[in-house]
Amino acid sequence: MNLKRVKKVILSAILSSGLLISASGAAAADAAPVIESDADTAAGLGLLIGEGRGVDAVYLNKASTRLQAAIISLRLQGQLQAALDYTGKTTFADSSQVGKANQPVLAYLKNHPELGWQGSGGNRFDPSAAISAKQFYKVVLENMGFKSGADFTYEQTESFAASKGLTQIAGASSLLNGHIATALVEALSANTANGTTLFSSLQSKGVIAAGASLQTGERIGLKQDSKLGTYFTDSSGKTLYFFTKDAENLNACASSCIANWPIYYSDHLQIPSSLNKADFSVLIRTDGTKQLTYKNWPLYYFVKDKAAGDLNGEAVGGVWFTAKPDYALMLGTSSTAGNYLTDDYGRALYYFDKDTPQKSVCEGTCIANWPAYSSSGTRVPSTVTEADFGTITRPDGSKQSAFKGYPLYYFIQDKAHGDLKGQQVNKVWFTVDPAKFNGTTAASAPAEVKTYRIDIKEFSFGSEPLTVEAGSKVIFTNYDDMKHNAVAVDGSFASPLLAKGESYTVTLDKAGTIDYYCEPHKSFMTGQIIVK
Repeated sequence: MNLKRVKKVILSAILSSGLLISASGAAAADAAPVIESDADTAAGLGLLIGEGRGVDAVYLNKASTRLQAAIISLRLQGQLQAALDYTGKTTFADSSQVGKANQPVLAYLKNHPELGWQGSGGNRFDPSAAISAKQFYKVVLENMGFKSGADFTYEQTESFAASKGLTQIAGASSLLNGHIATALVEALSANTANGTTLFSSLQSKGVIAAGASLQTGERIGLKQDSKLGTYFTDSSGKTLYFFTKDAENLNACASSCIANWPIYYSDHLQIPSSLNKADFSVLIRTDGTKQLTYKNWPLYYFVKDKAAGDLNGEAVGGVWFTAKPDYALMLGTSSTAGNYLTDDYGRALYYFDKDTPQKSVCEGTCIANWPAYSSSGTRVPSTVTEADFGTITRPDGSKQSAFKGYPLYYFIQDKAHGDLKGQQVNKVWFTVDPAKFNGTTAASAPAEVKTYRIDIKEFSFGSEPLTVEAGSKVIFTNYDDMKHNAVAVDGSFASPLLAKGESYTVTLDKAGTIDYYCEPHKSFMTGQIIVK
């Protein structure tokens, strides 16, 4: 079973069909906001061309290269066509590594060292080498009129870029094309060395069409924190938050709550290329106001966050958490069930009380009704121990997310926002309170003791060694007319002489190999038990 496909099918049953959702989760008839990805903007302005099918998801997830960065730099300077038409023959030694159409570009760069693309040493350009955020921000800054070596050193590139408002790809050691799109669009609103915006500068040079314009409104920013990872900000850098009680009721925060946690909204929203436009919606609250949501979670500010980068709302009351794009698990809070784990869209997750650590016993009809949860995210709320989240391998080889080693499931009858219909079904299905969950009943039950038999027949204990698990019982039974016994060489057990039909039981708790023999016939009656 394809677990990711199952997840998508389930989510389609609970996500709204449009961008607007009412407080009850139903579609609302209203003008949808304009949500534009950096990839859309960069492609629409002609700054990113793509390949094959254009600037699609496949292209955006491909690694970017030095050659691509150089081509973008030439495009920003209005020199790309001249480079493509260049006929000079002096070029880099490794120019054959690129297609025929791009070989003139390398020759052009080789013969125009003032453009800053001298190569990587040894007369090589390394066109397929990965490019870092520092390298690309250097390209962008130089196209904004700032000089490397004069206005900033290479080592200062990212800090200097940050002083100009360029932070969205900072720290990335290897960029994807999606990063490139975001860095380009981010830079368009920044001021050049001449005091005009890069957008105006490119428009005056004819790189961007005269009639083009940038979208106004809000922007979702991505900011890094050493402890919290990547989180959402608004266009000014103010932190955005999720509220766990919204998992049950989208209007859980009202009146004085809203005064302390103001809603986040704009009719126009720009988002980084790494995010999916379909994950953003607009909630029509019961008072008629609109609020932007991400993966069904309404977005809020915190009134005590005064400056960009403040994180004073993180974990407040155990119910407020920074909004992030990569939660593997989130928390919901129910008025009846208390705190419980959800997926990144706020849908309840369950454990099966018959499971044991690292093992799911839910198969067949069971897994059809309780689909396995498999996450692509990595982060958990800061009040949840990250080490408690992991994966198990199911009997069919697929992966399933787990908490403290116990598999996590959806319930197929949970359709509407806030549903907890799986709670206590048949007294074996339960939501997971991360602060209280310590395992299942099945895991705490005494382990079944296995019993093995060694039949003594015809002056033999059998021809093969017996392999058992630690804690197992072994029963020796004599079927010969002659008396026999079983004595361990290491002294761990020694039975009395057994007459025909008599038995002797030993429990083997310690792993290892035990050689044994029959005392009256030790020269030829021997055996071996391997305890694992």
